[in-house]
Amino acid sequence: MCTGLPRTACPLRLFALCILLSHAAAYFGLTGREPMVFLASPFANEPPNSKAHLKQCEQMTLTRRQKRLCRREPGLAETLRESVRLSLLECRYQFRNERWNCSMDGRGSLLKRGFKETAFLHAVSSAALSHALAKACSSGRMERCTCDDSPGLQQREAWQWGVCGDNLKYSTKFLKKFLGQKRVSKDLRAQIDAHNINVGIRAVKSGLKTTCKCHGVSGSCAVRTCWKQLSLFQDTGHLLKFRYDTAVRVHSVTNSATGESELASPRHHSNTGPRPRPTELVFLEESPSFCRPSRYSPGTAGRPCSKDTSCSSLCCGWGYNTALHLTTLSCHCQVRWCCHVECQTCLREEEVYTCKKH
Repeated sequence: MCTGLPRTACPLRLFALCILLSHAAAYFGLTGREPMVFLASPFANEPPNSKAHLKQCEQMTLTRRQKRLCRREPGLAETLRESVRLSLLECRYQFRNERWNCSMDGRGSLLKRGFKETAFLHAVSSAALSHALAKACSSGRMERCTCDDSPGLQQREAWQWGVCGDNLKYSTKFLKKFLGQKRVSKDLRAQIDAHNINVGIRAVKSGLKTTCKCHGVSGSCAVRTCWKQLSLFQDTGHLLKFRYDTAVRVHSVTNSATGESELASPRHHSNTGPRPRPTELVFLEESPSFCRPSRYSPGTAGRPCSKDTSCSSLCCGWGYNTALHLTTLSCHCQVRWCCHVECQTCLREEEVYTCKKH
């Protein structure tokens, strides 16, 4: 999925999933002090066996405590890979028509700044990990957790009927334990990172719903089984993209009552204006245009665009090239007795638009 990407280094912050690829092998790191970014899937070809997860844990850059937790939980490494898949695909999907399209190029430099894009990366990554952990519990991939055990839900009955609640309660608890989140630092960037990480977790929680299934004669609801179920991660991605579009710029103020620094938005005139809402993504500085190649992105030159919807913005006013491409597709399909379909191959000419070089 990420073959051929350049090495990127991550700044030491709250926590991270960092990628480091080479021609021979893939390696990734996860600590409790850095911002989370995306991982490759480094052990995709690893044959499943009882000791595979031990090797994976040892090859990660973890603290001693995190390695111990990783070794205790055989399903954790696989869950981390799943969270990476979710976050990377969702980020690319949500920003497919934006000037910054979640490119891996310049990721290390981007994470050192306080842009809106940095805020989204923290949020979508923490959301993906929280989602993946909860799903891993309910699917049985994690040995130390099982179905959601919220009071009032008939989980034992649900299990008997082949359903199992997504255990977001355990996911959130384990996430904090694994990442070692403690009292937030007085450092402004650390406060912003922590805030955006929690926005991602809250976004997953907001999609948790109670699903019920009726059992009884002729469809009567004589017995009803209910369990907790997470929404699709794409729904979480849409919500976080909305949070990105409405993100709030913040600065640091000193609370006169406690003497501690807090986040506040410039839109508030009070010296101790209210903190941003727990659901709002926050950022520290305005983003670059991402039009030209820079240390933050490769720019938009050569990017495909839609003539009617995205070329104007995506190409930054420099215009776009139009080319005719021939594509093949199945056509004139017919069902043949008994059970197969025969199709012809047709050629179709279509226009393709790409942003001009600046």
